[in-house]
Amino acid sequence: MSSQAALALVADAESPAPCPEVEAPVVVLKFGSSILRSPADAPAVASAIYAQVRAGRRVVAVVSAFGGATDKLLSEARGLGLAHENDLLPGYVALGEEKAAALVAIACDRIGLDAAALSVRELGIAADGPAEHARPSALRGEALKNALARHQAVIAPGFGAVRADGRLALLGRGGSDLTAVFLAAELGLDRVRLVKDVDGLYDRDPNATASVPLRYRRIDWEGARRLGGQLVQRDAIDLGQDRAVEIEVAAIDRAEGTVIGDRSAPPGPAPARRPVRVAVAGCGVVGGGAVSRLLADPKIEVVGVLVRDPNKPRDIDCPSELFTADAADLLARGPDVVLEALSDGAAGHALIRRALEAGCDVASANKQAVAADPEGLLALAEQKGRRLFWSASVGGGSPMIETVRAARAAGPIAAFEAVLNGTCNFMLERLGQGAAFDEALADARAAGFAEEDPSADLEGHDSAAKVRLLAFEAFGRAPEAVSLAVLSPATPVAPGLRQIGACRADDEGLSASVRLDADNDQPLFAALKGERNALRVVGADGRVWTCRGRGAGRWATTESLLADLAEIARARHEEA
Repeated sequence: MSSQAALALVADAESPAPCPEVEAPVVVLKFGSSILRSPADAPAVASAIYAQVRAGRRVVAVVSAFGGATDKLLSEARGLGLAHENDLLPGYVALGEEKAAALVAIACDRIGLDAAALSVRELGIAADGPAEHARPSALRGEALKNALARHQAVIAPGFGAVRADGRLALLGRGGSDLTAVFLAAELGLDRVRLVKDVDGLYDRDPNATASVPLRYRRIDWEGARRLGGQLVQRDAIDLGQDRAVEIEVAAIDRAEGTVIGDRSAPPGPAPARRPVRVAVAGCGVVGGGAVSRLLADPKIEVVGVLVRDPNKPRDIDCPSELFTADAADLLARGPDVVLEALSDGAAGHALIRRALEAGCDVASANKQAVAADPEGLLALAEQKGRRLFWSASVGGGSPMIETVRAARAAGPIAAFEAVLNGTCNFMLERLGQGAAFDEALADARAAGFAEEDPSADLEGHDSAAKVRLLAFEAFGRAPEAVSLAVLSPATPVAPGLRQIGACRADDEGLSASVRLDADNDQPLFAALKGERNALRVVGADGRVWTCRGRGAGRWATTESLLADLAEIARARHEEA
């Protein structure tokens, strides 16, 4: 197939006057020092941001300094400055928030999110008033909006602003709440989410009473001022009321919390939650990453890990009693959810069916296992009243399944094309830089992208399985055949060469391919580096949906798998 004919898989499906790319809505989240207690908590914040991005949103994440950092910086600045006039103090104290923003952005990058961190000056909040308790008055410059146009997530430091004389100011203790509410108002939003270490406002301190505290699902502004205490800055509540921005207070892992706004509703008991019992099948790159994250999560109880050899040394610290080589034993431990990350497609498919039969919800990162019969697996899940998720099986940290579902919900899909294999993209970049084929493959193995047997990646079978899954999501059926192009030492390598999977629907059915293409004119694909993946979906009306992210590696794929687990856990708690 020529490059022009290959491009026509998507281009021919577009309407004569295609609409522009669908713009993702923006949400503003704020993470305080009760959540960011230390740099070790940055991955959890990145996970919360990822959940929003995979739901089709762009994120402005306002962060406080790490726990204790502000007090330390204030003490140091006051110790060396004048007590009565210390206008330089805010410039030093604001470094705490800027450090937290930079590290959260780095944690986002590890899992494949395209994130940028701004400084206080780049953010451009202008403020009036005392140096340590100023009030925001305007959002200067276009830095935030430009960053949102280029990135999936923008990490902004809270607490700091810029005065008219060019010096920095602080927005009072708890000022990151005020930063978040102000940014939401300036961006034209009607709600902001403040992520705290509690799941909302209660009628009394939930940690200091023997009686059962009652949580508000909604509370009016005056009630929030009365009960908020140290939980929400009063200035932020005042600004929210003045600018008609509702303030949602919630825990990092909860779908709902307390909404502060114009009306109240009677409080009620918060639902009790027990840890979700999770079994993990596989302890390699993805399974091992999942186990290491879950063992540190107090909301999760890991009940077992299925491996071929329980005695084999591993690169994660896991109690030996959790390992088992027997799938029946794994399921007998009573998991609520099975995370399937086996390297073998047939074994993974069989385990998914056994887990569903046993009454477990399942999330799979095994594209060969689910692509073999997605319709049959979903039918079994429905029959058993269970949930089956497979977002992690396509695109790694790039939310391709969710993007296709969003496009299909908006109307019929005409076609899609995507860079689907992180190993191939990584190797093609290295080959384009002049590396020999064996050297590029060795580098891909060393980076954790290529398996010892890379044939599924190089021959296109891995991408073909993903094309079938995406087609099932897009069109309700998989193509009967997917034509393949093989990457080998004899492949001519040109700048910009990509392995691209595509599928188009027409009157004759589905046409699907995995091709090597150096002439694709999509900037989305041309800009991809390393193991990154990207997807472009074209609706029958010409509208376009896109997504991108890291398509291979432990942390990106693990993040997608854990996001599936989080959705399952929320659904289970809502049913309880």
